[in-house]
Amino acid sequence: MTRFLRVAAVAALLGASCGPARGPGGGGCPRGMVFVSSGAGGAGGAGGAGGAGGAGAGAGAHSGGDKPVAPFCIDPYEAALVLDTPKGEESVSPYEPVKGRRVRAVSEVGTVPQAYISEIEAAAACKASNKRLCTEDEWVTACRGSKRTRFPYGDARKPGYCNDEGKSPLVRLYASAGAGAFSDDPMNDPRLNQLPDTLARAGSHPDCKSEYGVFDMVGNLHEWVDDPAGTFRGGYYLDTHLNGDGCAYRTTAHDAAYKDYSTGFRCCADRGR
Repeated sequence: MTRFLRVAAVAALLGASCGPARGPGGGGCPRGMVFVSSGAGGAGGAGGAGGAGGAGAGAGAHSGGDKPVAPFCIDPYEAALVLDTPKGEESVSPYEPVKGRRVRAVSEVGTVPQAYISEIEAAAACKASNKRLCTEDEWVTACRGSKRTRFPYGDARKPGYCNDEGKSPLVRLYASAGAGAFSDDPMNDPRLNQLPDTLARAGSHPDCKSEYGVFDMVGNLHEWVDDPAGTFRGGYYLDTHLNGDGCAYRTTAHDAAYKDYSTGFRCCADRGR
């Protein structure tokens, strides 16, 4: 079964309400992308310590997401990866690091989004699909919408709307390791996101959607944004509060080469591309 047939089958199981209309993008966007009108992103997040590991320093001077943006296009789902080969397109395991492969980003309902990825790798995957990483202000605008709500769906957190109540895979697999569980090898163990109550398929939480039809911007995976110093937004399935609530969640503790089981991304694009 090809990747596209698998995606179609999963999408049917998830229900048609899980995704925006496919086909040519509105507002001059590339096919499958969502048009976001101009607006201000709103206040940034705390930008404090850590990703999944909880280690690192605090925020920089710019809190992110507080500048007006021009209209832009954004993928409705967190990115999965494919590899173009002489024999055609092949899926890439979302549970393992990229390891130097020349992959490209795809955004499809029902796929397992790619974790274990750095900002540098994410930017390259977007570029390979003629897209780019979102700026912080674009990301926050798409998350908060025109009403600039705290969460994609409104101002008050609603349990179960987003994938933000998971169970720690590190605790389950590395309970005896102590602080050593937060070192590079355990944090990139391919088994982590395959455990129950961890990573969810793209669009499988239909209420975790902004007014623009963008899914999973809070919870599921941290999402890298375009920042040479390294910034990701939105929290992941274990935490959407530590570094700011909901759309304000912001981590600046890691450089652009960092990756672990909680780091993912989605792509943006300029109109008319």
